[in-house]
Amino acid sequence: MPRHFLRDDDLSPAEQNEILNLADSFAGDRSYARPLEGPRSVAVIFDKPSTRTRVSFSVGIAELGGYPLVIDSGSTQMGRGESIEDTTRVLERMVSAIVWRTFEQSAMEAMAGVSSVPVVNALTDDFHPCQLLADLQAVRQHKGRLAGLTMTYLGDAANNLAHSYLLAGTTAGMHVRIAGPPHHLPRADIVADAERIAAGTGGSLMVTSNAVEAFTRADVLATDTWVSMGQEDEAAQRQQLFGAYSIDSAAMSLAADDAVVLHCLPAYRGKEIAADVIDGPQSIVWDEAEDRLHSQKALLTWLLRQG
Repeated sequence: MPRHFLRDDDLSPAEQNEILNLADSFAGDRSYARPLEGPRSVAVIFDKPSTRTRVSFSVGIAELGGYPLVIDSGSTQMGRGESIEDTTRVLERMVSAIVWRTFEQSAMEAMAGVSSVPVVNALTDDFHPCQLLADLQAVRQHKGRLAGLTMTYLGDAANNLAHSYLLAGTTAGMHVRIAGPPHHLPRADIVADAERIAAGTGGSLMVTSNAVEAFTRADVLATDTWVSMGQEDEAAQRQQLFGAYSIDSAAMSLAADDAVVLHCLPAYRGKEIAADVIDGPQSIVWDEAEDRLHSQKALLTWLLRQG
């Protein structure tokens, strides 16, 4: 059976570290391995708009020696109601892996349930695991380690990134803090999963609505836009609700002196992050964006080797 990557805790701590080591090898030599030489194809399906995911997977698959078959689902029979299972059974006959950016996690699981090739979650409403591999790679590049560091994510703490920070961070043995206003906090079942992981890795987690507590002495500060796709009508309300969780100069003064800053992009300067922070010396946002390429190449290489 193939290995899939549907959520961050599909990887054990050792497996996560193995992929990050492989990602560093790709960062040092973009032609480090070419497991798709042939070329073999990878289907990259988009139900949602994308810049970084589309570019990083397209370029990465080509650099692995393969052909990125980029599909906008609205122009296919998927957009007209063909079942996920039937689409998957066709694709698996023609491609070596399937990457999908979609809405429901249950749809991703349905695809993986019938696929004979690896399925990769390129974003769902519940998780964003490929982003977290890049984030962890960027932090490790700048800090030299992950275990024992305190990583804080602030803002909409009920979204896919908050869930992935919990799972991926505790898998790496980090002390993860998630901060957001009441009623915008992570799902209880995902918090429980992260607690179970942390018990085995030496990590820990804190879920709080106290922004000051979350910022204080953090080694890594991370955020995301407060207005995700489909929430545009709530923009004004959200900006008021999440204002206390912005990463600005006051927040940076509470964090560790050598703290680094992450943002998965697109960023809205003056809202979830100040311009002088994202463009400042402690920002590793652009390394983080580049590491989407290296970490996803490593992930695909690792998954193909498992099969």
